[in-house]
Amino acid sequence: MRSAHVTNGNLRVGLRRGGIELRHLLRNPKEMSGHVSNVVVAIVIAAYVSSDVPGTQTPMAHLVIAGFAAYLLFQVGLINLPQLLVTEREEGVLLRMRATPGGITAYLVAKCVLVIAMSIGTLALLVGAAALLADGPLPRGPGAWLTLLWVTTLGLLAVVPLGAAIGAVLPNPREALALIMLPVMALLMTSGVMFPITSLPVAVQQVSAVFPLKWMAQGLRSALLPDAARAAEAAGSWELSRVALVLTAWAVLGFLLAVPLLRRAARRESGSRLTARHRKAVQSGAPAA
Repeated sequence: MRSAHVTNGNLRVGLRRGGIELRHLLRNPKEMSGHVSNVVVAIVIAAYVSSDVPGTQTPMAHLVIAGFAAYLLFQVGLINLPQLLVTEREEGVLLRMRATPGGITAYLVAKCVLVIAMSIGTLALLVGAAALLADGPLPRGPGAWLTLLWVTTLGLLAVVPLGAAIGAVLPNPREALALIMLPVMALLMTSGVMFPITSLPVAVQQVSAVFPLKWMAQGLRSALLPDAARAAEAAGSWELSRVALVLTAWAVLGFLLAVPLLRRAARRESGSRLTARHRKAVQSGAPAA
């Protein structure tokens, strides 16, 4: 009974903290400009693409918008979140949360709130702005809206825990982006996000099929594009059952990795380690946190 009360209390604290962090984000022009600029880039690229998806009458611009929607969700989970976790760990936030009863649980809940809000907001902005400014795609009917909802949810579940696990092991904020960006950009180019995946060699298609971005993009295409666009898919169909299976598998793997790695990172934090990091940052010429 007491355990349930503590858990509910941690959940409330985490939700409240997540709301505060979200308000801070919305009031930070620099942070917001980064998310908005990604949407602007996607719309500009789509506006300049004039051909159709090979073998269909679907505008290639619509495929680009659907692919960017998947990539933006992927980016929030596997680029923004790890950087945020590493930065806050370096600043001593994780150490302070560890010293607070239930602090780590509340911290993780807050980050989930922040990431989900960022992802859904960015996705809605992209799809809405593309529909208004570039004649972009929208779900056609309740079934397509439902597909958009579950693919977005499963996609976030697949990448957010994985991003948290990566953030727990990255060395520092200065190296985090460099270590993350190369594999993420490789997946962007090989997952059929910007162009039909069938234009890639079969071996590349098989490798990309192991990772979640390919399936996130395919699931969102099924929600945003007409059924005729299935002809450009590798299997000639949306393979939604396989989309669900792969994303679920990555979600399970991410949770299995994230929980012990975050606990390990929290246990390793101490005042002496924090002081040593700050001293090293000052010696290297970086401003102390």
